[in-house]
Formats: sequence, structure tokens, C-alpha cells
Amino acid sequence: MKTISRYFLLFSVLVSLACVVSATAQSKSTGNVIGPENVSFSSGTETVHGVLYRPQGAGPFSAIVVIHEWWGLNDWVKQQAQMFAEHGYVTLAVDLYRGQVATDPEMAHELMRALPQDRGVAYLRSGVAYLKTLKYVKANRIGAVGWCMGGSFAMQLAVAEPSLRAVAINYGALETDPAQLKKIHAAILGNFGAHDRGITPKDVADFAAAMKAIGHPADVKEYPDAGHAFQNPNNKAGYRPQDTADADSRMFAFFARYLK
Repeated sequence: MKTISRYFLLFSVLVSLACVVSATAQSKSTGNVIGPENVSFSSGTETVHGVLYRPQGAGPFSAIVVIHEWWGLNDWVKQQAQMFAEHGYVTLAVDLYRGQVATDPEMAHELMRALPQDRGVAYLRSGVAYLKTLKYVKANRIGAVGWCMGGSFAMQLAVAEPSLRAVAINYGALETDPAQLKKIHAAILGNFGAHDRGITPKDVADFAAAMKAIGHPADVKEYPDAGHAFQNPNNKAGYRPQDTADADSRMFAFFARYLK
């Protein structure tokens, strides 16, 4: 199995060139969403924290695990969780960094390198298990979405968690080992930038071919003028609003098809 160690090496430089993040802004809820609510749940002997959003009403609702970039559980990721909640999902943004949020690329690199892949996947699987305990969640309609480092973890969570129904990977490192891919039960959607020097067009093509070869085609799209992290407006040089709107629309339609 590929690990995100490759990801550490590639993106320590690439993302630092692409992204500048603000960790101090505050998320705001709209009238049709309850949250943000700080929650905690167990993962083995550890306690994991996250932020929960949910639609107004009794439910039950489908749910999505939201996986942050290498910056940590910052405002932008919370905004994405809120956005999906506004579309009718319970969303749980899991904190993989134990409360730390990076304020510069050097810190982000250190936090990402200090996160073992198995621990991150375990935290996320525990988040899925936690969602299943909530009375307003449809336990058999849970998906996941991630960006950047979170996209890599979304990929690995799809392999590790057979109960997931749909997983969206946004410019994350991809698995191509057929033995691992055969463990995936979820529908897979991917959004990538053709100018991403970490997740290259060849990586995307190899992944799509490997999924097709095992009879589990993935819906992948490359944006011809986009690079890495093109969906994050904090990436001043690389943010592409039209491509972001298209990627969001693809995800909304994808989750509506497989989760609702």
C-alpha cells in the first residue's frame, strides 16, 4: 500500500509555494444549519475531537466526514463542513492534529510529518463510528470528503472503511495497488489539477485505469488550467473560482446520488 510519506516529500515544498492560510477567522452558521458544535469521541484509548454541523430538523440525515488539509482544522475546512450541511448532510470535521492549527508552511509540514497514517485513518474510522451513534444520522448513508492531505486520507479511508457509501478525493495522493483497491465499497469521485506537480496527470490516469480494471470505475476529472489546492481561496496564486464551482457542483451531485 502506498503511504502518505510520499505526500510529505512532495507537498512540503509545493503547498508552501501555493498556499497561505488564515487560522484566526471564525466560522458562521446560517439559519438552516445547527453548529458548529464541538464534539469528542473515542479512538482506542484516545479521545478525538471534531466539529459537527447538521441541518435543522429531526432527520435522519445522511452524513459526511470532512477531512482537513495539512494546515489542520481551520476556518476554511469548517466552512466546507458547513457548506455540505447546508445541502442537507450532517458533517463531522475530524481534528487529526489534536487541536493544533498551522499558521505557516513550516509548521504545517511538521504537523503532517508527525501524523502517522495509521493513527489518522483510525481517528477517521472512529469518526464514522461516532456518526452512526447519532439518532439523526442514517447509519447506512455515510461518506467522506477531503482536500490535499485530507484527500489522501479520504483515499485511505475508502480502503479501510467498507461501510462508506461515497468518497470525494480532491487532489490527494492515490492508491493503485489492486489488492487495496478491491477493498473499496464506496463510489469514488476525484477532482484534480492538470498542473499539480505532486498528483500528476499520470497518477490520476493510473488510478482511473486501476479502478476500471477491477470493475469499480471512479469518476475523475482533471481541470486543465488548475494546479494543486485550486479550490482554496487562501491559495492566492492558484485559486480558480470557476473550477472550484464546478468541483463543488460535481460533489453535490455525487453525494446526492449515492448518499440520499
